[in-house]
Amino acid sequence: MSKPKATMSSKHALLKAKGYRKLLIVPKPCFIQSVLWQNLYISKFGETWPKAAVMGIGQLRLGPVAPVADPPERPVGHWKRLYLNAMVGQDEKKWRRDLCVVSPYTGLPCRTTSVLRNLGISWELTVSTPSGVQQVVVQAQVNFFRSALTVSWCHGSWKPYNQLSSLQIHGVAKVDLNCPCFQRPGCRSLMSQLGARALSARSPVIGRDKLVKVLLPQPGLAVGIWRGTSSIAFVIACFHFHRLVERSLLGSSTCYTLHIVLHSEVAEIMSGHFSQLFCRKAQIQDGHIELVAISRTNLSQHTPVSSDIALPWRCEALDGTVENCCLMSLTLLDEWQHPFWCVSTPLSMAPAERAAALYDYDGEHFTMRHLDPGGHVAMEFVRTEQPRQLYLVALTLHVPLQDVNRHFGTSYLSSPRPPGESPGGGPAGGLVQ
Repeated sequence: MSKPKATMSSKHALLKAKGYRKLLIVPKPCFIQSVLWQNLYISKFGETWPKAAVMGIGQLRLGPVAPVADPPERPVGHWKRLYLNAMVGQDEKKWRRDLCVVSPYTGLPCRTTSVLRNLGISWELTVSTPSGVQQVVVQAQVNFFRSALTVSWCHGSWKPYNQLSSLQIHGVAKVDLNCPCFQRPGCRSLMSQLGARALSARSPVIGRDKLVKVLLPQPGLAVGIWRGTSSIAFVIACFHFHRLVERSLLGSSTCYTLHIVLHSEVAEIMSGHFSQLFCRKAQIQDGHIELVAISRTNLSQHTPVSSDIALPWRCEALDGTVENCCLMSLTLLDEWQHPFWCVSTPLSMAPAERAAALYDYDGEHFTMRHLDPGGHVAMEFVRTEQPRQLYLVALTLHVPLQDVNRHFGTSYLSSPRPPGESPGGGPAGGLVQ
């Protein structure tokens, strides 16, 4: 008579009976997803972040281990968001180059349609109720014209229009994972939204027929309502081609946008693009508004620098390299994506005099600063020893309040800066709110 085979449940019962209850580690689904997305990121882009920041992620240890400091917890979806954003950003130089070709007929990039199609961009509509229930509707039809496109959504079971608390339109860039899946993941960029106040207001009726009436809750958006009810029949959005690719990938900026490049005469050292920068009224101090593009306390914003800060030079038969020196080109755009402050200047990097401790890095701290009548730029770097890598861990701008008031026609007032506080790091900021 053959022995009965032990099942998984019987093995677990045996382990518990023998006192090995502590060894039975059942990871949570969100933990497993984080490990999978982390491994995808590492296999695609390599390990280019400080190891101390991710130590312990993706490792299950059995039995007693030496006590170590708890690693900083990553928010749920961090590695997924990091991977998808990196995948979408891979082709940025290519599609920006394609958009440089301008049509003499419209004055707009003539390849916008082909770029949108090649990137696989679609548009989703999200409606929410006051109870927090969300309903995501995929596009039903997209029509391209010479200088704009229209997107329509229709759904059999919409929430009543008068019961909605918000309506949002997102541009979605799907990412191909080269594996069979029911629905490809993608990055969502907010392009337009209606809040509760706009939805509750009496929207003008721009047309009607026997079945529906068409409302105009805001320019560029039409909502069809079945006559005699509050049920939605369809939603139509119109998008002009001006910066439509950027809006679909990066979102509609209602704040400042910063583009900064560190480079030498012949090569780029580092570049960064930062949107959604704003400054609250309470944070206006000493006649300046503060815009924080990279925060010291947010590890996910810290950026590795591809090479050391250096400035090569050549004079006839002689050449050399000046260490800790480079060129900076900075462009600060307003909410309409118009240049607000532009700088191109040489800079030097110096050891930090009084750098606050960053426990996720073990290395020397450096600062790089620029000051002119248009504003103040402050950057902080850390050079780690193992592996030897330079990281940009803080980037802050201070813009004169009088320039902001002159540019936007506002009259914001500033409060004095507390004694002993320097205009270096601080709260996150862009447009004054």
